Amino acid sequence: REYLDNITAIGPRTVGSPENEVLAVNYLLEQIRGIARESTDAHKISVDVQRPTGSFSIDFLGGFTSYYANITNVIVKLEPRNGAEHAVLSNCHFDSVPNTPGASDDAVSCAVMLEILNTLSKSSESLQHAVIFLFNGAEENILQASHGFITQHEWAKSIRAFINLEAAGVGGKELVFQTGPENPWLVQAYVVAAKHPFASVVAQEIFQSGIIPADTDFRIYRDFGNVPGIDLAFIENGYIYHTKYDTSDRILTDSIQRAGDNILAVLKYLATSEKLAKSFEYRHGNVVFFDILGLFVLAYPARIGTIMNYITAAVAFIYLSKKVLQSKTRAIQNLKKLFTAFSLTVTSWICTLVAVLVVAVFVSVIGRALSWYTHFYVSVSLYGSAAAAKLILVHMLAKKFFYKNMNEQYLGDIFFDASLMIWSIALAVMTQMGLCSAFVCTLWVAFPLLTKLMTHKEFSQKGATMKFIVMYMLGMFVPYLYMLYLSWTVFEMFTPVMGRSGSEIPPDMVLAGFIVIFTMILSSYFVNFIYLVKSTKTTLVTLTTVFVVTLILVCSGIFFPYSSDAANPKPKRVFLQHTSRRFHDLDGNVVKSDAGIWINGFDYNGIAHITPHVPEINETIRTPCEEQAPFCGLPWILPVHFMFRLVKNWYLPAPEIMPRSPIQFKVLSKQLMPWNSVRLSFEVSGPSHMSLYVRPHEGSALSRWSLGDGTPVASVGGDYFVFYSHGLQAAPWHFWVELMAPEKHSDGIVSLAIAAHYFFGEDQKSPQLYALLERFPNWTFSSGWSCTYDLFVF
Repeated sequence: REYLDNITAIGPRTVGSPENEVLAVNYLLEQIRGIARESTDAHKISVDVQRPTGSFSIDFLGGFTSYYANITNVIVKLEPRNGAEHAVLSNCHFDSVPNTPGASDDAVSCAVMLEILNTLSKSSESLQHAVIFLFNGAEENILQASHGFITQHEWAKSIRAFINLEAAGVGGKELVFQTGPENPWLVQAYVVAAKHPFASVVAQEIFQSGIIPADTDFRIYRDFGNVPGIDLAFIENGYIYHTKYDTSDRILTDSIQRAGDNILAVLKYLATSEKLAKSFEYRHGNVVFFDILGLFVLAYPARIGTIMNYITAAVAFIYLSKKVLQSKTRAIQNLKKLFTAFSLTVTSWICTLVAVLVVAVFVSVIGRALSWYTHFYVSVSLYGSAAAAKLILVHMLAKKFFYKNMNEQYLGDIFFDASLMIWSIALAVMTQMGLCSAFVCTLWVAFPLLTKLMTHKEFSQKGATMKFIVMYMLGMFVPYLYMLYLSWTVFEMFTPVMGRSGSEIPPDMVLAGFIVIFTMILSSYFVNFIYLVKSTKTTLVTLTTVFVVTLILVCSGIFFPYSSDAANPKPKRVFLQHTSRRFHDLDGNVVKSDAGIWINGFDYNGIAHITPHVPEINETIRTPCEEQAPFCGLPWILPVHFMFRLVKNWYLPAPEIMPRSPIQFKVLSKQLMPWNSVRLSFEVSGPSHMSLYVRPHEGSALSRWSLGDGTPVASVGGDYFVFYSHGLQAAPWHFWVELMAPEKHSDGIVSLAIAAHYFFGEDQKSPQLYALLERFPNWTFSSGWSCTYDLFVF
């Protein structure tokens, strides 16, 4: 707790700032040296401060290239007195995003690592392998410091596995959401050692699908270091992640203790494991892993899971085949009835999904998106009740008009079999696709099938209804309990993400889709009760009433999306950049210049809720796209343009800014190269954060450059994006680009723009920006900085 309080007391720790490069580094070194002085003779502690320079390309956020200079890593190696050949790495980052104290992301992890270092160093028990603690000083700059360490530091060669400590929320339990690649032994180490496990291969497959706009240092160690590892993150209360509310007092001591217990135990296990030295010999495919209510973790190799899944699906298909073929004379008729029930179930799902998404679209169109952001129960009342009502309605109509006068028990039986058939097909398909998450389908085939076989006699006997229901519920307990636990984890992670996922994706449609999916899953083996009971009218009327009342309340605007509640804030994120822009022609003359405050609301609602508080931010100041300029002539700090519709950007006219340390941009040379290509060399100096944008003109092509591996990587939309950052005392940035040029190019061959971002210090906020930020309502988190944008044509 003391470490955490002291790190966050430094304030926002943006790369390049004295807070990050000097104060945080000095604090860490002071604590590490104090720990080293008190360590036992069993260990040797070495400390190094690394300041790497490098470059790499990454396909995250639509693809871009990163260049860093003189950023900072603080590295500690704890090893046996006689040294060690192999090591396990523990990684945290002490930098934070601008304007936030970064307690959960990721100061708390660094505090935990300091305490683990302290504990291990005082132990008289010698470790077999070294433990390297990397206090990484540039993760928020899209994983730069980890790249500098794993590709350039001499200790990196000894690393055989790693644990990465991250956050997507504030406190709570830390979720293992990525492992590997492959290396089942690593998961087994977590299973054996972790005292309070919380892990899910479902979270891993969701995260690695790319639908969450986030990434971690795990990717760097995996892709550039070829090292296997475990990725953990706090996931609770993601509403205040990357905001000013991410303070140390919001992280419970229990969370810190729990994380410390887990990570210490796993690191100790790995540092004494025979397998660590030969980790490359244990790459035996993927692993299925999931915890059971936080009590313990089940883990087994994916190949065993594949066999289990196929056997379970095969048993279900044999059972269904026997049911169909039990009377040879009626086999075709039985098959038709099964497929009719199957088709009706699938149809009810499609109708439900369409109906609920229509409601979500309506809510979004009338400007009531995110009504559930502060009150999650609103989403359940609105979309959950609509989904359940629609499902019941479709089956009720089928029972009344299609299955008129048919035996109720027979109908209940056939719809149970239809659900079993759907789950068995899903199980076979997901297993065939190689998804480890298919184990969820196994639960939904195996347990219901066992339940059916156990309750078969009660099912066919009248008067045994109560006994049947009790036995049926007990049989279904395991898959239902696990699905409720899993759905809690999914909603805990996803709901806050909807407040920072950009203006392109309607969050109500995403959340409504999730709710419909979980409703369909949870109702799949209870649809048959619609056919078993005499009437479902009361249930249908109740659900419809809940839906209608909630919809009316949502439309009335009673549920305000955001909250400034001091104990549990759920702010709206708004980013403001006071920008001065200059557009130059081929001769270097300024043909256009302007200045304004560029405003981005980071969610689907844009600035609709802000206009009543700040009237000049309204629909009349929308940003026009500068078609001739890359990325519309706007100073994007990262290539997240695809997440924002340009009609949901605003540009409020403001005075020109004059930074005290302006950007210096020089053309060093223009060389004609072989094969009709041109090499342009540049020198740039400026603030710690800059963005470079390149657009080859029609007929030209960017063939090579001095960045990354030399092969230019285009971003979404075809322009090229380079993210640049530096620590203290960095030399000017030199780079070159090579273009294949057509013979005639009267309007030049390339447009190149550079933006300078002032995230800290005296240039960060202009008086106009300060004044505007002061007027924003207290339920917003408004992050502001100044920047300049210059476009050149060559």
